Amino acid sequence: MEIDLSSFVVRSHRPEDAPSLAAAANNPKVAANLRDRFPHPYLENDARDYIENPANADPEVQFAIARGANVLGGIGFHLQDDVSRLCAELGFFLGEPYWRQGITTAAIRAAVAHAFDTLDIVRVYAQVFEHNPASARVLEKCGFRLEGTLRRAVIKADKIMDLHLYPKLKDEPV
Repeated sequence: MEIDLSSFVVRSHRPEDAPSLAAAANNPKVAANLRDRFPHPYLENDARDYIENPANADPEVQFAIARGANVLGGIGFHLQDDVSRLCAELGFFLGEPYWRQGITTAAIRAAVAHAFDTLDIVRVYAQVFEHNPASARVLEKCGFRLEGTLRRAVIKADKIMDLHLYPKLKDEPV
């Protein structure tokens, strides 16, 4: 899969992405806004393991945000199951040198449109830590709306904090 967004693409991961994926991800400021299963430090072996993970394959739901051969970040979906099987959780990150350039906003719009077109889902949602207003603003620019706050719902770096829930429905504009 590849979506051309003129100055960068959202595309399938490639084995040769491991070095630049690790470079973009290996930053404590990036890790601070992601779940603990996202390792820090994020090394080339972590990137290689992630790219080669068969869980990323069918349907393809994990993508690189790239410019040329350089991975700037990642974006993907965690498909839900059981009674939530028509939902997917959105996750994304961008390497710090690329922040505040509109890349994440464009990547989310494109990836969410692609997900709604290709996956059997009606709802995409993202969860944002209380200390990350930048991600909340990006989601709002993409048509996500704050649905609620889960009070004291997560712990990150030994701090218990709120988690903001931002959904977008398939029939809402991107």
